[in-house]
This record gives sequence, structure tokens and C-alpha cells, in this order.
Amino acid sequence: MSFKYTPNTLKKLEQLFEEARYRVRYEKGNFNSGFCVLEDKRIAVINRFLNVEGRINALLEILPTLSVKEEELSGDMLKWYKQLLENPGGEGNQSVQTQMDL
Repeated sequence: MSFKYTPNTLKKLEQLFEEARYRVRYEKGNFNSGFCVLEDKRIAVINRFLNVEGRINALLEILPTLSVKEEELSGDMLKWYKQLLENPGGEGNQSVQTQMDL
């Protein structure tokens, strides 16, 4: 899958986490991988010093580890979520929609 590392893509990923009932917070800290997930509180903490690309990559790395109830996601988010899970490494010619109607 290929997509652009833009603020719009980051916003869409944040919305996906919100629909999955996870809060995304940007905090400073000493994270080895750039993020920390607090499963009990359903919070993903991302290193705030990461740029947009780093934040997107951290969220993409977290996504497969979460327990997301697919029935809670809207139609567009569910489709995008499944595309992200099918090809998390960014390999292949499949294109992922990053534009949303807000």
C-alpha cells in the first residue's frame, strides 16, 4: 500500500483510533520505539518530537496490536482499516485512499 505522509493522513489515522475508542496523545518521554500503549486505559502515547511521518509510522505500527471492534467503525474507516491490516509494510501496488469528506 502506498499513501502520502501528510497531516491529512495523520488526522485520518487519529480519527480511526478515536472510532476504535483509543485516545492518541503526544507527550514527551523516553520511548525506545517512539510510542507506548496503555491497554487498560485505551491510550496510545506517541513521542511528540516525531515529525508527521514518524507519527504516522508509529500509529501504523500500533494498529495491528489493538483489539478493534470492527462493528464500531464507520463504513469508510472500516474499509481503510482492513486495507491497512492487509498490507502494513507498504509493499505492493495497492493504493489507499487518504482523502476524506469532512
